[in-house]
Amino acid sequence: MYFDYSNKTKSMMSDVSSFMDEHVFSGERIFAEQHAAQEDPWDIPPILEELKSKAKAAGLWNLFLAHSKNGPGLTNLEYAPLCELMGRSWIGPEVFNCAAPDTGNMETLDLFGNAEQRERWLTPLLEGSIRSAFAMTEPAVASSDATNIATSIVRDGRDYVVNGRKWWSSGAGDKRCELLIVMGKTDPSAHRHLQQSMILIPRDTPGVTIVRPLPVFGYDHAPFGHWEVSFDNVRVPMSNILLGEGRGFEIAQGRLGPGRIHHAMRAIGYAERALDSMIARVKQRIAFGKPLAERGSIRENIAWSRIEIEQARLLVLKAAHMMDTVGNKAARSEIAMIKVIAPHMAQRVFDRAIQAHGGAGVSDDFGLAHQWSMSRSMRIFDGPDEVHLEAIARLELARETALWSA
Repeated sequence: MYFDYSNKTKSMMSDVSSFMDEHVFSGERIFAEQHAAQEDPWDIPPILEELKSKAKAAGLWNLFLAHSKNGPGLTNLEYAPLCELMGRSWIGPEVFNCAAPDTGNMETLDLFGNAEQRERWLTPLLEGSIRSAFAMTEPAVASSDATNIATSIVRDGRDYVVNGRKWWSSGAGDKRCELLIVMGKTDPSAHRHLQQSMILIPRDTPGVTIVRPLPVFGYDHAPFGHWEVSFDNVRVPMSNILLGEGRGFEIAQGRLGPGRIHHAMRAIGYAERALDSMIARVKQRIAFGKPLAERGSIRENIAWSRIEIEQARLLVLKAAHMMDTVGNKAARSEIAMIKVIAPHMAQRVFDRAIQAHGGAGVSDDFGLAHQWSMSRSMRIFDGPDEVHLEAIARLELARETALWSA
C-alpha cells in the first residue's frame, strides 16, 4: 500500500514545517527561560499565547478536526504528517490548537454535543481561549477496564449530582482549564456497557477539588501537568449530560479512535527529532581516536531507528486511511496496533539516543530523558499494551476462524 500525500497536504506540510523552524523551535528556549523566571511554575509563559496568535493568523489552526466544518476539512490521512511535524516539539501541538486533551474533547463536543453545549464550550475551545480536561481514570479501580469506573452520576430533580475521584486528568490544573468532561455511572444495574455516561462539569463548580499534580518519572510537566481531581456532591444541570444517559461507551469509542492515532503520529515526530539529535551528536563526538559515528554499534542503532520509525509511520498511515474509508470500527485492529507499536518504537529510539549522548542523555540538556518518560508512560495512559494486544489477538482469531469455516 502506497500513500502519496495530496497537493493540499504537501502545501500544508511546507507551511507547518516553515512555521516550526521559524517560530516553534526557538520558542522552546524562550518558553523554558520565561518558565524558569516565574514565581509560580503553573503560570503559562507569555510566549505560548504569542505563538498561538501567530499560528492562528497564519491559518494553521484546528487542523485535527477531520471531516468537520469546524476544521480545514482534512482527512485523518491528510492530517497525519502535519501532526507528526507538530509532534517534533513538546509545545508544538498547543501552538496550533491541536493538543490533547483538547483535541479529543473538541471532537467529542463536535460529534456528540447539542447546540447549547457546542456554543458554550466548543466555540471557546476552537478559539483557543480556554482549555479543558478529560476525567476518566480512577485511582481506586483498574481503569484499563472502563466498566470498573465507580464515579456516580445520580439524578436529583432537574440536576445530576456527581461523586468520585479521578486521576491522570491532563491539564485539569491548568489555570486556563474551564471544563471537565467526566465519565461516571448513571445506572449501575444496566448492561455493563450501558451503565456509563459522560457529563460536562465547569471546573469552578462547587465540590470540584484539584487535589494534586502527579509527576511522571519525576517530571511534573508544569505548567500543564496531570492531576488528581475529586468530585464531592458536585451538582450540575441535567442539560450537561452528553448525548444521553448510558451513552458513555458510545462516546468513548468515537473519541478514542482519533485520539489514539494522534498520539501515535506525535510519537513518530518526536522519535524523528531524537534520531536527528543522535546523528548530530555522534558526528561531533570523538572517542578512542575516531568519531562515534564510525562505530559499528552506533551505526546499527541509527539503522534500526530509521527502520522502526518507517514501519510505525506506514502502519499509522494505513490506520488513518482505513478510518477515512471504512470507519473507526473496521479500523479498530489497526488503531490498536499503532497504539502498541508507536510508543514501543519511540521508547527504543529515545533509549538509543540517550545512550549515544552518554551522561548528557540522562540530563535535561537535550530533553531526551523527558521524552523517554513520555513514550514509556504512553504505553499505559492511552490504554495499556495488554488491552490492545488482547483486542488484536481476538480479532485475528475471529478472522482465522471465519476463513477456515468458509
